[in-house]
Amino acid sequence: MASVNAPNSRETLIEHALRALGHPVIQINVDQQQCEDRLDEALQYFTTRHYDGVIKMFFKYQVTQTDLDRGFINVSDIQNPASDPNGPDGTNIVSVVKIFRFGTLSGVNMFDVRYQLALTDYFGINRGLNGSSSTPLAGYQATMSYISLLEQFFSPEKSLRFNKVTDKIYVDAFSQDIDAGGYLIIEAYAELDPDVYTKIYDDRMVKKYVIALIKKQWGANMLKYDGVQLPGGITFKGQQIYQDAMAEIVAIEQEFERSYELPIDFMIG
Repeated sequence: MASVNAPNSRETLIEHALRALGHPVIQINVDQQQCEDRLDEALQYFTTRHYDGVIKMFFKYQVTQTDLDRGFINVSDIQNPASDPNGPDGTNIVSVVKIFRFGTLSGVNMFDVRYQLALTDYFGINRGLNGSSSTPLAGYQATMSYISLLEQFFSPEKSLRFNKVTDKIYVDAFSQDIDAGGYLIIEAYAELDPDVYTKIYDDRMVKKYVIALIKKQWGANMLKYDGVQLPGGITFKGQQIYQDAMAEIVAIEQEFERSYELPIDFMIG
């Protein structure tokens, strides 16, 4: 059975946050649905600002004639890898990095110049190519660089456009370089489902952020009673609770950005 101090579900994380704020000794004036909303907000922020909220994935996708006709791939059509049936699928993609090269120069087989070069010179690499023992790898490296230059000239990397709002991957020169039934390998970052990977609920930053967000909600709920004095001299201080929570949220978000956020080029693609 999960401990509240090591939450592994939405319920245990909310209970952990309420206890951290003083429940049951102090009445926390926040509705359960409001707690759920603040938890969703924290998880969304975790996905976009913490490297453990996403994972690099390589999706195999078989192109259909519909894709070619409309000129884009809908991410909802991308299935999760067969090796990880519970893992992220196309609907979890938050950023597309690249699509592996396809076209006339994309394959390497026994008739490919790189294959023949490696086969011919494999035993000569350590002793030097073309009879030269002083530069064992220089000739091979120069030739491979030249082949790479030719590939970039005749079959450059395909530029792509992706936006999470549209959930569509546009690939330039799509229909000219691949036929229906062909396969693409899509390199992308996908968000992780906390209900599958429950360690997310026990992440230190997630717990801190959920506590601060619920505290902010508590303060917002109490603002209308701010300054009201109860029998016994107790005074509501919703404004103070709200301001303290806002200061904590700013500090937590700064820690996310300084210590856990992926490099800025993560979202390019």
